[in-house]
Amino acid sequence: MMSSEHLTCGWLQQLLIVLLKLCLTFAGPLRPLNGTECTAKGPASYILVFTGHWSPHAFPKQYPLFRPPAQWSKLIAVSHNRHFRLWEEGAPASAGVQNFSEIGVTVELMKAAKEARKRRAVGAMSRTAGIPNGIGHSSTELLTQPRNSLLSLMVKIIPSPDWFVGVDSFNLCEGSQWKQEVTVDLQPYDAGTDSGFTFSSPNFPTIPQENITKITPEMPNHPANSFYYPRLKDLPPIASIKITRQRRSSDRQTPMSNHILPNSIIPRHFSATPLDCEVSLWSSWGLCLGSCSRGGVRHRTRYILLRPANAGVPCPEMEEQTTCVSQSCMRLQ
Repeated sequence: MMSSEHLTCGWLQQLLIVLLKLCLTFAGPLRPLNGTECTAKGPASYILVFTGHWSPHAFPKQYPLFRPPAQWSKLIAVSHNRHFRLWEEGAPASAGVQNFSEIGVTVELMKAAKEARKRRAVGAMSRTAGIPNGIGHSSTELLTQPRNSLLSLMVKIIPSPDWFVGVDSFNLCEGSQWKQEVTVDLQPYDAGTDSGFTFSSPNFPTIPQENITKITPEMPNHPANSFYYPRLKDLPPIASIKITRQRRSSDRQTPMSNHILPNSIIPRHFSATPLDCEVSLWSSWGLCLGSCSRGGVRHRTRYILLRPANAGVPCPEMEEQTTCVSQSCMRLQ
């Protein structure tokens, strides 16, 4: 005769089997989320070339010439899957993104990527040297696996309050095929952690912190902003990346880290961005000067805030005068 313990165990096993069948029936086949899963049979090696297009020709307003001049920080790039985000437009910046976008420190960003790597959410990680000018190139090699086919990267704009350019979760794979060559134009982003308007603004923390947003010719909508060009619909690309798949030979074991390929880079030319003159408000009218018989004259002035460039609207008159009658003349009458 079976004991009650054996009966209980048998009943539980049957219940678990029934529940498992129900789950499999209603769940259906597993499908990729948002089409990000890559079914390629092997890894792919890519050369990633970053090119800065930040010039006074394309971005004449407040272009940094010294202390420090216009330049780019080191590039941070990672391959990953949908369970990791280096940064995301419309979301708050992480501590790592804040430190990198404000002061160029990569410690927190790399630490987060290494932790995600333990969970196999991140694959390749790479850094390149900075570029000491607004126009220049840097490059690196990435070996991407099918399970980590998404690419994210960041480069800080120097100098700036918390501005950067980057790519968020760009998929290098389409179904079972790796992409062969991709070029992406980059626009500036605001990390939402500093409220400075200009490239050289002092530290001014944003409290409470805002989300990461794309900078446009009219956003932030303030004439003092360094990217404020109300005559433009879109900003010209301030930088770009070119990703080219490489053929890996069996005898090549060493990756070409930080390898710049000048022969493969075709210089790009952008039309000049017109910069209109900006002037201050008028001062108060000065004293009325002149004789009582002929009448007096008084003046007011204003000064240039921003000189025009690239065929922008020229500056208006800086001084204005009008006739007047002095107070002493009025008392004599």
